[in-house]
Amino acid sequence: MKKEYLLTPGPTPLPPQISLAMARPIIHHRTPQFQEILKEASLGLKWVFQTVNNVYMISSSGTGAMEAAVINLLSGGDTALVVQGGKFGERWTEIAKAYGINVEVLDVEWGKAVNPAEIGKRLKANPQIKAVFATLCETSTGVDNDIQAIAAVVKETSAVLAVDAISGLGAVDLKTDAWGVDVVVAGSQKGLMLPPGLGFICVSPKAWKLVEASKSSRYYLDLRKAKKALDKNDTPFTSSITLIIALNEALKIMQQDGLENIFRRHKIMADATRAAMLALGLELFAPTASSDGVTAAKVPAGIDGEKLVKTMRDTYGVTIAGGQAELQGKVIRIAHMGFITESDIIMGLSCLEKVLTLMGYKFTLGAGVKAAEEVFLK
Repeated sequence: MKKEYLLTPGPTPLPPQISLAMARPIIHHRTPQFQEILKEASLGLKWVFQTVNNVYMISSSGTGAMEAAVINLLSGGDTALVVQGGKFGERWTEIAKAYGINVEVLDVEWGKAVNPAEIGKRLKANPQIKAVFATLCETSTGVDNDIQAIAAVVKETSAVLAVDAISGLGAVDLKTDAWGVDVVVAGSQKGLMLPPGLGFICVSPKAWKLVEASKSSRYYLDLRKAKKALDKNDTPFTSSITLIIALNEALKIMQQDGLENIFRRHKIMADATRAAMLALGLELFAPTASSDGVTAAKVPAGIDGEKLVKTMRDTYGVTIAGGQAELQGKVIRIAHMGFITESDIIMGLSCLEKVLTLMGYKFTLGAGVKAAEEVFLK
C-alpha cells in the first residue's frame, strides 16, 4: 500500500470538508437554494480578493479567466505591455496575440522579479499602452513580483493593471483595492483548496470602462453578461454547482483562519522549505524573490531531474513538480500553498532526501528535515 502526498503548485490537496461538500446531492442552479449559496460565495470571494468590486465566476481553469481579462479589456489593434518572466507571463502574451492585440514584451530573466521602474519607462515611452499584464506568483520559477509597487506605477497613467494571481491568491497578500490593482484573475485549484474548474476575475471601475468600450468578439466570456446575471444573484450560463458549493466551504474555512494567519502559515512553510534546500546543498532558483506559495530549487549536477520527480511520485507516492519549458529537468518545485501542512512538507523533504541518496547525491542525510524542523520550532 502507498499513501499519496500532493506537493504540487496546483492542484493542491483538498481538506476533508471540501471533499464531503462535493459528495452532497446536486441541486438545480436556477433555484433560491443555490442562489443563497452563490450569494454567500460571492461575498467570500470579495473578502479573499480584498475588494469591494464584483468577483465573477467562470466555469474554466484560471487560463479561462486570463482570456476573459484580455478580450474584455482590449480590442484587436490595441496595445498591451506584458511582463514576461516565466511560462505564465508568456501565456498572457500568447492569449493577447491570439486576439490581435499588439504586445510589447518586457522580458525578465527567469528567476528574477520585474523592476517596477522598467514598467514606468515603457508606459512613458508609449502612451498607447492600454493595459499592463503581470503575474503575482510566477509558478514556473517560484518568483513573486512586487504587485504593490507595480500598481503604484501603473495607476499614475491611463493604463490598467491586470494581474494573474492564479498561484498567489490565498497564499500571499494581494490588497486589490488598497494597492489599486484593476483586474485580478485566479483559479480554484491552488490557494483556494478546490479541484480545478473555476476561474475568477474581479474588475475595477477604471477597468470596467474598457470592458464597455472593447470591440472584441465575446460570448461565453463576456463580462457584461456576467455582471447582468450577478446583479440578480445568478450566473449567465449553467453554474459549476458542485464546485461553487465546495468554494463556499473553502471560503468559510479561510475566513475562520483569517488572511493574516493564512499568509503567516505560508511564509513559515516557505522559509522551512528554503532552509531545507540550502541545507541539502541545493541552490534556490529565485534566491531574492522567492514566493511563499512555491519553492524552486536547481537540480544538483549529475542528477536526472525528471527521474527524481518520477521516482518520488511513482515509487513513494510523493508528488512534487519539475521544471517547465527551458527548465525541464533542471529544477524541482515544492508547493506550500492551500491545504498543505508542516507535516506534509516534512514528508516531502524526507522523500526527497531518500531519492537523492539513492541517485548518488552526497549530503548529510537528514540535514534538510532538520533545517525545516528548526524553522517550524521557532
